[in-house]
Amino acid sequence: MEPMDCLVIYVPTDAAPAVRQAIGDAGAGRLGNYSHCSFSLDGTGRFTPLPGATPFVGVVGSSEEVPETRIEAIFPRSRRNAVVNAALSVHPYETPAFMTYPVDASRPD
Repeated sequence: MEPMDCLVIYVPTDAAPAVRQAIGDAGAGRLGNYSHCSFSLDGTGRFTPLPGATPFVGVVGSSEEVPETRIEAIFPRSRRNAVVNAALSVHPYETPAFMTYPVDASRPD
């Protein structure tokens, strides 16, 4: 089995469907005979745009709280660039918060 990684990305809630579609189309969330599998959790994102920022929401120097969705999906490690680039291509933020990390998605012996 190819090594697997997981993408975790935070996105404004109204943009979450587009991000889920894009990463699924790029190869994330394929499990057996299923595609576009992911997990989402709604929460509150907090940030303060610094000088030089061009914020999608808010103004420079003022703290913001916005409804966001945390999306998680696994993908074959070889698809990392495609999956991350797909997410970033539809994400509305200037600097999206995301991470990838290795996962063990193998079944026990």
